[in-house]
Amino acid sequence: MSVTLTESAANRIHSFLANRGKGIGLRLGVKTSGCSGMAYVLEFADEIYDDDTIFEDKSVKIIVDKKSLVYLDGTELDFVKEGLNEGFKFSNPNVKNECGCGESFNV
Repeated sequence: MSVTLTESAANRIHSFLANRGKGIGLRLGVKTSGCSGMAYVLEFADEIYDDDTIFEDKSVKIIVDKKSLVYLDGTELDFVKEGLNEGFKFSNPNVKNECGCGESFNV
């Protein structure tokens, strides 16, 4: 099982955590949402819970809860700039379909 980061994503997360001044890493999860059924959730992690799995890549801790791990195993998180837009992009091998707007997915 793994969740990994590109160099660009790791740099951006390091920058966010430094600007925030606290936090132990990035919490990555999924929630029921959107027209395809699931959406990604990204937030700063200030604590680790008993059912969390912790991955470390490029000196960044990525914390995933037990329920989300089955959907996120093998995912690579990237940070991309496309024209005037920038944001995190998920490369998830478990995704079977995505909605047209790209905000949600199903497995």
